Amino acid sequence: MFLYLLLFPSLATSLLTTTTTTQCRSFCGTIPINYPFGIDDGCGAIQLRHTLNCTSPDLFFLTPSGSYKVQHIDYLKSTLTIYDPSMSTCSILQPHHDFLMTDIQTAVIPPSSDTVFALLNCSVDSPVLNHYRSLCFNVSSHSCDELYASCNAFRVFRLLTNSTPPCCFTGYDTVRYMSMNILDCSHYTTVVDADGMRGVSPLDWVYGIKLSYGLPDRGCDRCSASGGTCGFDTETEGMLCLCSGSSNGTRQCGEISMLCHYH
Repeated sequence: MFLYLLLFPSLATSLLTTTTTTQCRSFCGTIPINYPFGIDDGCGAIQLRHTLNCTSPDLFFLTPSGSYKVQHIDYLKSTLTIYDPSMSTCSILQPHHDFLMTDIQTAVIPPSSDTVFALLNCSVDSPVLNHYRSLCFNVSSHSCDELYASCNAFRVFRLLTNSTPPCCFTGYDTVRYMSMNILDCSHYTTVVDADGMRGVSPLDWVYGIKLSYGLPDRGCDRCSASGGTCGFDTETEGMLCLCSGSSNGTRQCGEISMLCHYH
């Protein structure tokens, strides 16, 4: 086989490269788009295909429950922070809804451990106040009473019941496995950076959802060092190193050394 490829180098080239018209945009507005993300089909990691949508100048993270505006991507810390425009915050009360992600998204880019989901105005029969009460945890000594007293949007809960309705500070897995209807809480909000909430009023919390991504190293650094952009074949879904011009390598640009796509 090796001798055959030496005698017919054009065949070797065709085996090692592929022709594509994919152009990977590197920015959406002011947000840089680097691996593992991509806003053009065939760019980035296959696991995150169709996850981002660029409606310039805004970048959105897409899940089964909606489109969430991306506020920041930190490539050094491997985090992406999004904001849910339909989420209740200290200043506005929104109709309740669920935050849903696909199984693949949950596996490769779930909410970070320091993102807190605060379930509000819960019934005394809520499972997180009974059988699953261990799912609620203390967050820098903040209380339901403080939350309802500090936030104009949440004061209505006390006015309606003439008391302080239960609430629950919890993590993503709770809302992943139990919908808001099952949780029997009327609203929720999410706060980024649990450690940064210590001694800070709910008025000054950073509302949003921080996602933490992790993907196996499949040689993207090698591709980037050769001047290419990591992507994938839109038909076979095998990994490609997208190079300038019309020929793309399987691992890097400008070198014919590998005979197979990544799988």
